[in-house]
Amino acid sequence: MASVTARGVTLCILSLFNFVFVFITGADFVRFISFRAIYHNITGESPLCQDSVPWSVALRDSSVLKSVVVDLGLLALFTVQHSLLAWAPVKQACQSVLGVLNRAMYCSTTALALQILMHYWQPVTGAPCLWSVRNAPWNTWFPLLCFTLHFLCWSIICSILLIFDYPELLGIKQVYYECLGLGDPLALKSPRAQRLFAHLRHPVCVELAVVLWLLPALSLDRLLLAGSLSAYLALAHSLDTQDCAYLSVQLHSKLRLFSLPQDGTAQNNNNYKQE
Repeated sequence: MASVTARGVTLCILSLFNFVFVFITGADFVRFISFRAIYHNITGESPLCQDSVPWSVALRDSSVLKSVVVDLGLLALFTVQHSLLAWAPVKQACQSVLGVLNRAMYCSTTALALQILMHYWQPVTGAPCLWSVRNAPWNTWFPLLCFTLHFLCWSIICSILLIFDYPELLGIKQVYYECLGLGDPLALKSPRAQRLFAHLRHPVCVELAVVLWLLPALSLDRLLLAGSLSAYLALAHSLDTQDCAYLSVQLHSKLRLFSLPQDGTAQNNNNYKQE
């Protein structure tokens, strides 16, 4: 019993460390993607671009080329980590070694890859912007519009993560169920739900696309970041008609919870569980 208790405590500590690390990384990622890109002048950083420099000169600048190579390497590192550990043979091998900590390890290594990317990212300040809103009054109002839409998108992203079982997404629920002897929480879901989760690796594609591309100024390094992540999200998107039909059924079931009277809620919950 003592060994089981010590193992449970160790699992809980590791999952808690993973939760804190991922949460901090998520906050840093929001700052990196949205705040710094919209209000870079407030943070005291160098200008995003040099519109006075022609592209023919910028693309021959060694500092520009070096920054582009570093940024592409960082994007490749994140893409390889995020895809390799999600590949079925590697995932099964990690599962056999780490057990219930496999999901927590995946989240921690993803957060670590993001921290490396954000820490070593090289802004390309020696090239022109692809677009830049500089004329009054749009140089004031458009950043405010971007900030509002970014805030809305990040709120939707957080809401969707909560709806998609945030503890299970971070591997906390797996540890909790293991300590209680309940098995894998995903195995308790319906086959249609398991199929959906296997296909829906990134449920926030539209919102992430908005925060990646909607900016007052688009620099060359931001183009690399937005283009690479958008392409990765598009390639990883594999929903089909069966998944969409299941999502439609679940959406209508949840809407019925709010439309039915109180005495019909219990029966509706039973129907929802059967679906």
